[in-house]
Amino acid sequence: MKIVVIGGSGLIGTKLVGRLRASGHEVVAASPASGINTITGEGLAAALAGAQVVVDVANSPSFEDSAVLEFFRTSGRNLLAAEAAAGVAHHVALSVVGTDRLLESGYFRGKMAQEELIAASGRPYTILRSTQFFDFLGGIAQSATKPATKPATKPATRPEGQGMAVHLSSASIQPVVSDDVADAMADVTLGAPVNGIVELAGPETFRLDELVRRFLDATQDPRQVVADPQARYFGALLDDASLLPGPAPRLAPTRFGDWLAHARQPA
Repeated sequence: MKIVVIGGSGLIGTKLVGRLRASGHEVVAASPASGINTITGEGLAAALAGAQVVVDVANSPSFEDSAVLEFFRTSGRNLLAAEAAAGVAHHVALSVVGTDRLLESGYFRGKMAQEELIAASGRPYTILRSTQFFDFLGGIAQSATKPATKPATKPATRPEGQGMAVHLSSASIQPVVSDDVADAMADVTLGAPVNGIVELAGPETFRLDELVRRFLDATQDPRQVVADPQARYFGALLDDASLLPGPAPRLAPTRFGDWLAHARQPA
């Protein structure tokens, strides 16, 4: 079976391409670097010729509100039109658990627009919504970091991160490792379209601030984590349901402690 993976050179795309090829499928790893561009349309028709499935795991290169919305709208429209012309039988997309509850955020408005285009396209589809990745805890911490105290007289002599605080909500989160996301994406890619949403979450629930605190402690990062109910998560205020899946998600197997132990091993 021929499968085109849009965003095939990214974190999930690379893992997914490897899994699908190992299963014996013909896989096109599509990205602007390979001459296939969903924004301009370059290379799309040739790449999709003869494809039975298209998987979209591409992400916006900019998280600025208007740019991310424009990316998902333009990419989605071009890709779905090219699929219709090529007779693609199944469109698969990766999205985020809680997208419809986080629309204060420009990023999630972009993801919602992408999902709506897919659902309205008339193409057979499956959307896999995943919870946040363990792999992105460092990025979450960085996005929420601000000075904890007045700057020191000689900040250049201060160890990196000291005197900084990470302000995060204590909302619940049920994160997953990217390898398990790639496994789930491979499974839905090779399955029949559900014409709806499948949710994926990790096996454990944490408080967001406590999870990041554990991650920073384990990586010997001196930043202090502050539980802040007004802290925004990529622009959105959280409540205790914002980041959690519904009542019957698919549960990935990897626990936080196991991922952390592996992630800290020398390359």
